[in-house]
Amino acid sequence: MDYRLKKEKDFNKVFKSGKRLFSSRLTLIYLEEKTLKVGYAVGKKHGTSVKRNRIKRILRESFRSFTPCLRQNFFFVFIPKLSEDYSFHDIKKDMEYLFKKGKFFIEQD
Repeated sequence: MDYRLKKEKDFNKVFKSGKRLFSSRLTLIYLEEKTLKVGYAVGKKHGTSVKRNRIKRILRESFRSFTPCLRQNFFFVFIPKLSEDYSFHDIKKDMEYLFKKGKFFIEQD
């Protein structure tokens, strides 16, 4: 299933009306909506397109591992903070922290 947030108007809606959560490596902006969608905002300050695309691949793969256990009614936008290196393990750990902080996981009985 494709969960990507693609339209500029959807990104603008999240940036304008969304709530923010922060971790050491990521900022999460979220907005309650009808479906689950996710976008990644990696600015040019992060380096060349090769480096930015690598960061987005890491973010996408980290998010993919959480999709089955997330509530399905949010738009998410992840913004990575500037760092020397971006590891899958660290990003995934921060993503899990943000999802727990925002109570986005489906309640288990």
